[in-house]
Amino acid sequence: MLLCDFHIHTTYSDGSVELRRTVDLFGQAGFDVIAITDHVVNGDSSFGKLAHRFRFSVNEQNFDAYMAHIREETERAWNKYGMLILPGVEISKNYISSEKSAHILIIDIREFIPACWSYEKIFLEAKGQDAIIVACHPHHSSEMTTRDTLFLWNNRDKYAKYIDAWEIANRDDVFNVISLKKYPYIANSDFHRARHIYSWKTLLNCEKNIDSIKQCIRHNKGVAITLFRN
Repeated sequence: MLLCDFHIHTTYSDGSVELRRTVDLFGQAGFDVIAITDHVVNGDSSFGKLAHRFRFSVNEQNFDAYMAHIREETERAWNKYGMLILPGVEISKNYISSEKSAHILIIDIREFIPACWSYEKIFLEAKGQDAIIVACHPHHSSEMTTRDTLFLWNNRDKYAKYIDAWEIANRDDVFNVISLKKYPYIANSDFHRARHIYSWKTLLNCEKNIDSIKQCIRHNKGVAITLFRN
C-alpha cells in the first residue's frame, strides 16, 4: 500500500513551510506519494483580491517557476526518499457566501488554469490535461477558522460527472455524506503547517507511478484511508 497525501500547501500560497522543507517532512515520515497543490485563487471577489495582494496564490506569471521548482524537488525526493511528487494546484473560488465557494484539486497539472473560469471550462481543461480532479472539503468543516466550501456538494447532480474523487476526510474532519452517496474518495491533510502532517491520509494499492496512481483513484479500487500519527 502506498501512503499518500494529495493536498499540500507551501509558501507559494498560504502555507507556512517552504517547498524543500515540506518535501523533507513527508519524505522523512515515510510517505510514498505526495501532491503539491498551492492555491490558485479567483480575482473576482474581495477575498480573491486580498489573496493576490498578499501573494497567497500562484498566478499565471509565476506558474512556470512554481512548476520548475516542483520538478526539481521531484527528482531530489525520488533519489533521497523514493517518494513520488505530483504537481498540482487548488483552484480556489472564494466568496462571502459558502454556498458559492468551492475548492478543487487539479493533480498532475501541466498548464495554468485560471480560477476565474467557469466550472465547466476548468473541468474540461483539466480533463484535457489528463489531470485528476478532486472536490476539496466539500461539506461542513468543524474548524471555526475555516470557511465552508459547499458549492460543489450542493450542485453535485450537475458536476459529479467531472469529479474523479471527493475528499471524504480533510485534516481532522470526516465527511460521511461522501460515503453515503458512494462517491469515489480520497483523504488528505490540507497541509499548511508542519503539525498538519498528523491527519487523515490515503492508502493506495497500486504501483508507484503516475499512471497507476491516477487509474487507482479514478477507478477507486484498492483505496483506503488512515489517520496518520507516525
